Amino acid sequence: MSKSGGQPAYVLHQWDWSETSLILDLFTREQGRVAVVAKGAKRPYSQLRAVLLPFQRVQVLLGRPKADEASDILTLRSAEYAGTPGSSAALPPAQLFSGFYLNELLMKLLPRQDAHARLFDAYADTLQALRQASDEAPLRAFELLLLRETGVLPELDRMTMTQQALQPNLAYALRAEAGLVPAGNADGGLHAATCQALQMALDADDMSTLRQACGLQLQALRLQLRGLLHYHLGSSQLRSRAAMLEVRRLLDAPTSLHGSR
Repeated sequence: MSKSGGQPAYVLHQWDWSETSLILDLFTREQGRVAVVAKGAKRPYSQLRAVLLPFQRVQVLLGRPKADEASDILTLRSAEYAGTPGSSAALPPAQLFSGFYLNELLMKLLPRQDAHARLFDAYADTLQALRQASDEAPLRAFELLLLRETGVLPELDRMTMTQQALQPNLAYALRAEAGLVPAGNADGGLHAATCQALQMALDADDMSTLRQACGLQLQALRLQLRGLLHYHLGSSQLRSRAAMLEVRRLLDAPTSLHGSR
């Protein structure tokens, strides 16, 4: 814990625990993902109702139940808003699916009680970028950093199996079991210059530069990262992605009223 008695955190998900309380999945900077009981949070007069919201930075004080000091589920002692005064913490409606997608990735790929301060800072930065984003570059940049922080992203400035430098006239593909390899004709590969720009941005720990590098080949990068993420997620299906696709399908479908004209 920090000397102030608390630490920054975000609410990734919540479940009903009783008529008055919640179980929270928190992403904290100092302890990583933790499961927390928020007693009384559902009561109509609880101040926590306006604090424990998705995508809103909070300062939390956590403790262990006195009856079970070895419990993996912590107790929320206090929580207060820790965002910028006067600024909106909410994501624009068009970016809500993107925000829930980030939360679901963290819940499925990060073990509990495994601190990732760099990833926490990147998550906060990505939420801010999503409030102003016009494309998917913030999502692709966060996916890259998440894969690197969990140790499954190969170096992008060399071929993984041979450690040879990239050839300027070739395209490359990401393979879960082989790393970065020359792309086939149907792979939709990444240009060597794109791979090198992504690696330089990752090495510099600069999310803004990483988003710019992602913008060089957004569609190709999306396809490459989707395969890598699917492999490491196993059989898990991301609910946020499925819901987003269903909404898009409904919006794109002709309405019965339009068809009757």
